[in-house]
Order: sequence, then structure tokens, then C-alpha cells
Amino acid sequence: MVALLEERDPQILHDLDADGIDARELHADVRRHLGSGDDRLWEGILVTPRVRKIIVLAEGYAGEAPVEPAHLLRALRAEGGSLAAEILRRSGNRNSAAGT
Repeated sequence: MVALLEERDPQILHDLDADGIDARELHADVRRHLGSGDDRLWEGILVTPRVRKIIVLAEGYAGEAPVEPAHLLRALRAEGGSLAAEILRRSGNRNSAAGT
């Protein structure tokens, strides 16, 4: 999630904005809860069952096109079980409640 937000992909920024989520605030919240990963002892990404599921979902969203960062964000949200997805959900809910 941190990498997706640091990418500053225009489609991700648009999607978050459409949901009333400030990307900078979300990035800070994710970093606060998940850390930066700088202290990890391995290189690369651990391919867990959850990561596999998110990749399969992202491939479904992409269809025949290459998987883009926005597909990964959408898949992360759809899978919904990670702490990052929960932070994203809370951020959306917090901003929805503020607007009412």
C-alpha cells in the first residue's frame, strides 16, 4: 500500500479523490500503522496467499491489459482483509462522515 501511494499514479489519485480520500493523509496513516518496511530483513515481496489473491483480483480488473497500480489498489480494497485495506476503509468512512 505504501508503494502504491508513493507511486503517485494519476488513476489512484483520481480514485481516492472520488471517494473523498486525501492521498497524503492516507499515506501518512498507512506509514504510521504499517511502518516503512525499512527494518525488514528480506529483499522483495513475500508472496503470501493474500498477495496471490490480490494479484488474481488485479488481473481480473485489468482484463487483457497489463496490471496497473490502480488495479492493485482496487484488488486490495476488494480483498478487504489486510490492515492496509482496513485503513483505507476507515479513511473513506471518516471522510464520508465529515462531509455529512
